[in-house]
Amino acid sequence: MLQLSGWSLPDPDAQYGPFPQPPLGAGHLSVEYAPRPSAVREARAEVRRQLEAWGLAERGEVAEAAELLVGELAANALVHARSRFRLTLFAAHGVLRCEVADGEHRVPRVLDAGTGESGRGMFLVDALAQRWGCHRDGPGKTVWFELGTCGSGGCGRRQP
Repeated sequence: MLQLSGWSLPDPDAQYGPFPQPPLGAGHLSVEYAPRPSAVREARAEVRRQLEAWGLAERGEVAEAAELLVGELAANALVHARSRFRLTLFAAHGVLRCEVADGEHRVPRVLDAGTGESGRGMFLVDALAQRWGCHRDGPGKTVWFELGTCGSGGCGRRQP
């Protein structure tokens, strides 16, 4: 199906809102990781390398947020799915989109941050991302978030 930049398709799980298709001509990276503890560190490092290659590392707050949130999603994939996971990055039109796909079909929930040592990953995603969502992929799911990269007043701010 032809998908034009700026248009979106509805997410199969409506509670998470629309799942926009990446714009044509976007910068793109996709890497698969084995289910081992070092994969979280490796995914964070890959985000940093790719943002540097795209010239987005100078926007320190974007790079730091992207690394943190990818680390949270990768950790969730290891803990809950216990399967391989795929990190995919897209950058275009002032938006960085990060996706983590895993083999677990249950969608994530935002929990109160509380004082426990776990359960804060989706709370952080919800607090720091411009937008985020989840859609099911066969037996698994993809959790995604977007960060603004353009530095203008409205870029990167949470949309109502």
